[in-house]
Amino acid sequence: MAKRFYKYFPWLFISVELLVMFIVFGLSTILSPSSDYKSSAYLLDVGLFGLVWLIIVLVRKDYKLSRTSVYWDTLMQFLVSFIWAILIFFILREHLSSSSANKLDFYLFPIGLFMLVFFRIGVHMALRGYRKSGRNYRKAVILGKDEWSNQLARTLEKNKAFGIKLLGFFDDKVNSRDVLGDFDQFFDSYGIGSLDLVYLSQNMPTNLVNKIVDFADENHFKVKVIPGPALQWNKKMSFSNYGSFVVVNLNEIPLDRLGNQFFKRVFDVMFSVLVILFVFSWLVPIIALLIKLESKGPVFFYQKRTGVNNKEFTCIKFRTMQENPWSDTLQASKNDPRVTKIGAILRRFSMDELPQFINVLKNEMSVVGPRPHTVPMNEVFKQRLGKYNNRHCIKPGITGLAQVLGYRGEISAHWQIRSRVKLDYFYVRKWSFFLDINIVLRTMKQMLSSGEEVY
Repeated sequence: MAKRFYKYFPWLFISVELLVMFIVFGLSTILSPSSDYKSSAYLLDVGLFGLVWLIIVLVRKDYKLSRTSVYWDTLMQFLVSFIWAILIFFILREHLSSSSANKLDFYLFPIGLFMLVFFRIGVHMALRGYRKSGRNYRKAVILGKDEWSNQLARTLEKNKAFGIKLLGFFDDKVNSRDVLGDFDQFFDSYGIGSLDLVYLSQNMPTNLVNKIVDFADENHFKVKVIPGPALQWNKKMSFSNYGSFVVVNLNEIPLDRLGNQFFKRVFDVMFSVLVILFVFSWLVPIIALLIKLESKGPVFFYQKRTGVNNKEFTCIKFRTMQENPWSDTLQASKNDPRVTKIGAILRRFSMDELPQFINVLKNEMSVVGPRPHTVPMNEVFKQRLGKYNNRHCIKPGITGLAQVLGYRGEISAHWQIRSRVKLDYFYVRKWSFFLDINIVLRTMKQMLSSGEEVY
């Protein structure tokens, strides 16, 4: 059943996805009064994009939806393929056709993107449901019964959507109801069914591991090692290959991956450009006039902050205080005489941070990330808190997880900075695009209400 499924599923997946794409393009074009969907140029464009998409999906093997992957993995795989398809399509169209009339309109691609994402996630959900019902499963056994192999067994039993059916254990020293026999019996009882997976305890002797791997190669099943407690704490550890030698990466973070960096940067640039064009452009003159009318001094305030990898950068803000020599070392407090009236309003609604979108475009900051501190404050916190510097392994942000969870304004107690750093550490380790979107939306909501704790 499983072999037949994998034989036909890729072609079914690709065929249905192409059908969805052509239906979306066709309906969108028919409903557009300016489109000539019967023209040869249009039909050639549709065919060209379909061919490019087919090749991309086959080369990148998008039809292989891992049993243990999450929806985010499926989304990222699709987005990378879609970007490659669009780039290759426009390059080929530029060289293959000199006419620009009646071609596939660019506005159709966002519609196609949305519908294909919906299709991919839908297929992923359907596969999980199909496997959860007890079909399309893989047979597996575990060699070596210990604490960690028992945990794996419980995990497979709990997560039926993985589609992995555990038949039992083999062990030389343990006798229990779920132990099928000793290690020698494993080689003799391969007739328990055509196995797909064998999991090995990390305490297995090297010579036995080599024998099992050779046996697996001859009988065409996969072998996986269960890491012990030294590695299990890191759920998303990855591996690096140095020729034939493999090492485990224990402290890799999501933003170490180029794909994640790319999408975060694209979001930062697009969001910043939109803010600068549609908000900054008309709001700056108004705020600048109010600042100049109330007090002498520049409109913008420039301050050295600590950025990624402890590199200093110049952070840009609207000036909210009278000019004073303590701006780098003395935090604003309640009823602070240095804060101007317009400055208090700007700080209360976080509008003094708007110029930092320029820092984002300069690639010094991100829209979302740990908030940067002044250089002197940074040195103080670094001495007081362990792991404080971990927050500097990514770019600082205009807003952050700590801020939307209420940790804003003056730091008057040790627990406040400790809590902020813990949330920053969580963000660095658990970053996702959806987390960024959630933080941005919560920040917008906070800006519409006054911040009582911000002075």
